[in-house]
Amino acid sequence: MLQSYPFLEAFLTGLISGFLVSIPVGPINVTIIHEGAERGFRWAVFIGAGSVLMEAIYCALGFAGFSELFTTNVARAILQLASFALMIFLGVKYLFAKEVKTTSRSAERIEDQFQPHTAFMTGFVRTLGNPGVLLLWVALSATFLSHEWVDPNWTSKSICIGGVAVGGLTWFTLLSYVVSIGQRHLSDKTMLNMSRGAGGMMLVAALALGYKLALLLADTLKAVGAPRV
Repeated sequence: MLQSYPFLEAFLTGLISGFLVSIPVGPINVTIIHEGAERGFRWAVFIGAGSVLMEAIYCALGFAGFSELFTTNVARAILQLASFALMIFLGVKYLFAKEVKTTSRSAERIEDQFQPHTAFMTGFVRTLGNPGVLLLWVALSATFLSHEWVDPNWTSKSICIGGVAVGGLTWFTLLSYVVSIGQRHLSDKTMLNMSRGAGGMMLVAALALGYKLALLLADTLKAVGAPRV
């Protein structure tokens, strides 16, 4: 049904992925949880906004690396297999996580260099210092194109990137509101459960990708095995 509305499909693809990717607790969520409780809702939201801008840039870079290269079923199947494996890996990683990562060495080096003094720049720089986010959006952008959820033109890609920004900002706004209204930190157990919940959702998404991959492989095998006239 959504295929009849390609721009809506592209926006919803970005919206859902942007929201889902933001849930697992990492440096940005931990920063919002800690500083939102101490400095209030507005400060926490601006941290999230800075992070969202950097994620949107990473998503755009991911799309920029792909064009109309995935028109054959074989190429699409390879990309869908890679995205299926990625979602399984991330789902298992977050579902069975035993601790919440608050920072990384690369992020610390970037922060030492830029020394952000505002909430917005704090979120921006901490996401900039996480190369895993770039790799994730490169993989996801390839997934969107290979599944034809996003068309290989910059109008559709831009709408998807806008959806990513809206989805991510929606999550960070909700989180900022929860921690600021209570004016207290969330417990480590609560943050860990948030990550595990996101891991479960990623595994569900992986099953959906696996089903579509199986259908594509079946069509490919039929095409290969079909007698030539």
